[in-house]
Amino acid sequence: MIIWLNGTFGVGKTTTAGEMIAQDPSLRLFDPEWVGYMLTANLGDRDIQDFQDLDAWRRLVPIVAHEIVELTGQRLLAVQSVLVEEYWLELRRGLEALGHPVFHVVLDADSDVLRERAETDVADHGAAQWRIDHIPAYEAARTWLFETADSVVDTSDMTPGHVAATVLAAL
Repeated sequence: MIIWLNGTFGVGKTTTAGEMIAQDPSLRLFDPEWVGYMLTANLGDRDIQDFQDLDAWRRLVPIVAHEIVELTGQRLLAVQSVLVEEYWLELRRGLEALGHPVFHVVLDADSDVLRERAETDVADHGAAQWRIDHIPAYEAARTWLFETADSVVDTSDMTPGHVAATVLAAL
């Protein structure tokens, strides 16, 4: 099984993943962003604004996830914001075609909470404005995200440990 934590930037996906692994060490973290970094590093002569726009990224993520499962036998916990519906559907179809059921979790919080988190997160390394700038894209995707999710968890008033326990219970 692939558990995919989706949602906007700063909603708590990475923190939740860390808590989930602490609560269930049989899970293995998988960051699809590294597939994007690999492509970007090897396509330096191309103008790539967002690696998710590359067909190759959407084809390779399921293959890399499959290979990690084959090597480890573990359930993967994928942490990646995917806010383009067709991209999400491609990824899900690719994973399922390789025999991996997908449990799609959307972590949610209202826009005011997201802005406040971005402005007060001392560990964001200067990404606050970038995170705030991406809130409208998340809001635009919210409807289809909720429709395609196996579970939606509002993180607004929950501790990361509670969010993790809620996701694990939903499995």
